[in-house]
Amino acid sequence: MFKNFINFITVDLWRRTGEELGRWKRLGYLTLRSIIITVRGFLSHDINTRANALTYSMMFAIVPILALVLAFAKGFGFEQVIEDKLYQSFLGQMGAVPTMMGFVERYLETAQGGAFLGVGLLVLLWSVYSFFSNIESSFNTIWQVNKSRSVLRQITTYVSILLLIPVLMVVSSGVSIFFNTATADSQFFAAMEPLKEFSIKLLPFLTCWLIFSWMYWAVPNAKVGAWAAFIPGIVVGTLFQLLQMLSFYLVAFLSRTSIVYGAFAALPLLLTWLQLSCLFILSGAQLSFAIQNNEDFDYDQDLKHMSRRYKDYVTLFLTYIIVKRFAEGVEPQTAQEMAHENRLPARLVNQLLTRLVETNVVRETYIEGKEERTYVPARDINLITVDFIDDAISRQGNSLFLLNPTPEREQFWKRYQQIIAEDNPRKHYLVKDLLG
Repeated sequence: MFKNFINFITVDLWRRTGEELGRWKRLGYLTLRSIIITVRGFLSHDINTRANALTYSMMFAIVPILALVLAFAKGFGFEQVIEDKLYQSFLGQMGAVPTMMGFVERYLETAQGGAFLGVGLLVLLWSVYSFFSNIESSFNTIWQVNKSRSVLRQITTYVSILLLIPVLMVVSSGVSIFFNTATADSQFFAAMEPLKEFSIKLLPFLTCWLIFSWMYWAVPNAKVGAWAAFIPGIVVGTLFQLLQMLSFYLVAFLSRTSIVYGAFAALPLLLTWLQLSCLFILSGAQLSFAIQNNEDFDYDQDLKHMSRRYKDYVTLFLTYIIVKRFAEGVEPQTAQEMAHENRLPARLVNQLLTRLVETNVVRETYIEGKEERTYVPARDINLITVDFIDDAISRQGNSLFLLNPTPEREQFWKRYQQIIAEDNPRKHYLVKDLLG
């Protein structure tokens, strides 16, 4: 049974595509696959080390971020709501809010009246930008994106997140007050007392879900689907709130560690809280990638050991599909459409189409109504033969880069060129007789 389970997890689970499964079974397969992909990504991208580095960055950015959030809140007159929320958080349980608020006030004063005009404000903005830039860099690594968005788009995204946080806090506080006052004045709300209590307890979770969902949707330099952002947002937001609820026990632990650390007892606890928060955030980004790219891992283990012959067969089939649609005057397809229609792994189709583009067999094009690139023949279809494709693929890459050949090796290369130019040469020669 254990061997069968391991075989299912490593092989069979990845051979089942959505078309072969019922709705609920497909959902179960996708869930299990997403968890496994997340764990693999956690290990391969060394998420724990990245979380440690992000914790260090957050330590420097936490005061500037609070300064910007409170400056925005103060401009709209609801800074007291933000302060109350901070006192209810883990920082409030540790008694760190008064100290941090003092830091924030001095930081804002420095930003407004620094020795050099604007220097304090620039330092504040750069601290926040640097922190979010580190988060985006980590997200892009997880999403396998090599290029960051433009600076203007980065700033727009980061500001939107900073504005979303106080707005959701104020809305959450306002809804909570509405429920409390409405219950006292209305018989209808009085009858809904259990629902009111549940709603009030749910509001902090809902706020976290929206904040993290927005982060997973907006921060990566990739097109993230709604479910790929919302599901990790719910998971990470729930974990974050549970961590908040554990603050009572952590503060109790703080009272015991004060014997060892003295006045610095809050520091290791704060670092632990920040490190866990960063770990949750990056794990959620990995889960987001796993949900959106689940189909790319179809036949995952099989593709790693795919024979050259079978890969050439699929390459030739994709070329046939592209040439046939072009000959019939049918609209070209995207890689995703080809994979779905012909029940092929999306990752394999993308890899082979990339190779066909690089060998100038097909080319990429964009058509109206489709955001992704489509594929058409790169030359006259009457010139695209099986031999042409095989020769183009075999010549792909660098050749003759090995220096200082021996006379025998140079003679063998010339002989090899003669042999492959012949028809069906593999039946005619033994390897031991290639040089006579």
